[in-house]
Amino acid sequence: MPFDPYAEARPARTHHIAVRNLRYQVREWGDASLATTERPLLVLTHGWMDVGASFQFIVDALFRLEGATRHVVALDWRGFGGSTGAGVDAYWFHDYVGDLDAALDALSPGVPVDLAGHSMGGNVVMNYAGVRPARVRRLVNLEGFGLPDTVPEQAPDRLAKWLDELKQAPSLRAYASVDEVAGRLRANNPRLAADRAAWLAPHWSSLRADGLWHILADPAHKLTNPVPYRAAEIVAAWRRIAAPVLWLEGADTNLSKFWGNRYPRAEFEARLAQVPNVERLLLADCGHMLHHDQPEAVAARLRTFLA
Repeated sequence: MPFDPYAEARPARTHHIAVRNLRYQVREWGDASLATTERPLLVLTHGWMDVGASFQFIVDALFRLEGATRHVVALDWRGFGGSTGAGVDAYWFHDYVGDLDAALDALSPGVPVDLAGHSMGGNVVMNYAGVRPARVRRLVNLEGFGLPDTVPEQAPDRLAKWLDELKQAPSLRAYASVDEVAGRLRANNPRLAADRAAWLAPHWSSLRADGLWHILADPAHKLTNPVPYRAAEIVAAWRRIAAPVLWLEGADTNLSKFWGNRYPRAEFEARLAQVPNVERLLLADCGHMLHHDQPEAVAARLRTFLA
């Protein structure tokens, strides 16, 4: 059944910036006049198959707590939402790090930011904060766990799989109506409230000439990444993070759902223990999509941590 969409408490505006020969969409609340040394620009980065608009619920919750006193932006990663993918047929993790560096040069040149990321975005911001520690004042990771480690012997088969996949263009399902898209969002995450799903659906998809609603994501994101994930290299960056880190996690998140036994919880704990200054919070009645499930709780902790 269709639902009335969620009503924004602090509406955003969108614009585009040039990022490494791409056109990046930026969702913005407030403007640069609000940024101070104690309350710098807050940059939000989304996860895989998501969009920057997903953070609207957290921004609204922050607005209810502190008013329109904070300059906030949310990026759409390359090939997601309103950002272009430049016609590439594959996406590399380190390109997100490069894109973030270029975006911060445009949005906050020479001035440290508060930086937050969810899932894939959490992985990107952790890596970035380790290699550009002076650019980040406070760092927030919403379940950016990292990935299972790989060994060199896996590399040939991984590369062969990617080559095979390149020969068959991937696709994403299209939907007959925006209400069907909202239903898909709620099927993915039953905790997502109906009004929020109805609001998010037209930001997560668009109506095209064929009369169908298409997800705003390049299907090439589904391809196997042929570059092995080497945990030791990632953790080497994590150890260099200078900013205080807030780790937020849903109490109902189960790592085995994503990776089975390839990435034990103990291995993640050992990695996180390498980060110099970490504060942790476990949110009840919450899964992986913390910014959808408990935006008020996330915003309350963000307000305290960023202060």
